[in-house]
Amino acid sequence: MERKANIFVICAPEISSILHEEIKALGFGSTNEHPLGVQLFGSITDCMYLNLNLRTANKVLWEVDRFRATTPDQLYQRAIKIPWENEIALDGYFNIDSYVKVESISDTRFANLKLKDAIVDRFMNANNSRPNTGPEKDKARVYMHWTEKECILYYDTSGAPIAKHGYRKMPGRAPMLESLAAAVIMESTWDQKSTFINPMCGSGTLAIEAALLASNTPPGIFRKNFGFMHLNSFDEDKWNRMLEAAQKKIKPVEAKILASDISSQAIKTAKTNAEFAGMNKYIQFEEADFRKIDIPEENGIVILNPEYGDRLGEEEKLKETYSQIGDFFKQNCKGYIGYIFTGNKELSKNIGLRTKRRIPFYNGSIECRLLEYELYAGSKKKPQ
Repeated sequence: MERKANIFVICAPEISSILHEEIKALGFGSTNEHPLGVQLFGSITDCMYLNLNLRTANKVLWEVDRFRATTPDQLYQRAIKIPWENEIALDGYFNIDSYVKVESISDTRFANLKLKDAIVDRFMNANNSRPNTGPEKDKARVYMHWTEKECILYYDTSGAPIAKHGYRKMPGRAPMLESLAAAVIMESTWDQKSTFINPMCGSGTLAIEAALLASNTPPGIFRKNFGFMHLNSFDEDKWNRMLEAAQKKIKPVEAKILASDISSQAIKTAKTNAEFAGMNKYIQFEEADFRKIDIPEENGIVILNPEYGDRLGEEEKLKETYSQIGDFFKQNCKGYIGYIFTGNKELSKNIGLRTKRRIPFYNGSIECRLLEYELYAGSKKKPQ
């Protein structure tokens, strides 16, 4: 019988509500939303399923133990009692990562060392042999979250963050992280059937994530290595069956997805990424100035992720760009819902349109907003 324990799925700030809905849609019932993630209860099979399917998550952590500890010695004494041999192979390899905020610890590396010593000593006492350990992060991973209140130890079943979906071989300039792009699309009004237009597409992340979502392609399908694959309870046959079942649920995209950029290099990069994701057949790419693209008459959404003007002097130049986006919305996109994702509040004032919603996000450490605009075809009529 599979061991079951608390699972904590980590995400970026401001998107835990989106992640929560995503987890519930996958069929998980008893869940609790937190500011930086969602907690539920489950087995390694559940962790595998979450890693395969979640679009907006960063990590899937599977709890090992939790206890009160205020000193390194207390950490050691508790950690050495944990049956690490149940999941870490004697001839295996493990890495430790952590978040530590404890008064008695001035250097996180010391806390990691004490935990490593406890795990290694546990093996040596029982077998006079031990797994290797070090900085490599592509095998079994242990994550420690230790504050003054309590220490929680997890197996990191993701390994490398699943916020990167694995298809982007050419990142392009200042790309939007895949999990953020997915969250932005899921927070929009797009129904996965109507037209999706992405001018200024850059490396194509928004358009590709839209196609992955509409085709029901799980983002984890591109990954060959996860943390759970290096735990003793990993069942490779079960994983392969899970992949096969996911493949069978992939469907053709009904929506028209249009992506454009003025840069020929950006379009080349976006096409390469879309091809690797298997989504190139669903996305129409065009090298063009956003002001000159043809907008289909059928309605949908138009979404842009313009530059924020991070460097000195850039902001002044971008005022005109943001103003032109506003004109483009008004003149070319009537009947659509318009979206601008930006990390510059001042620049967004140049759009010159009234926002319907201002949805908070973070792009790394930059506080951003997804601005939503209703672009009425003619004057807004009052209901009869």
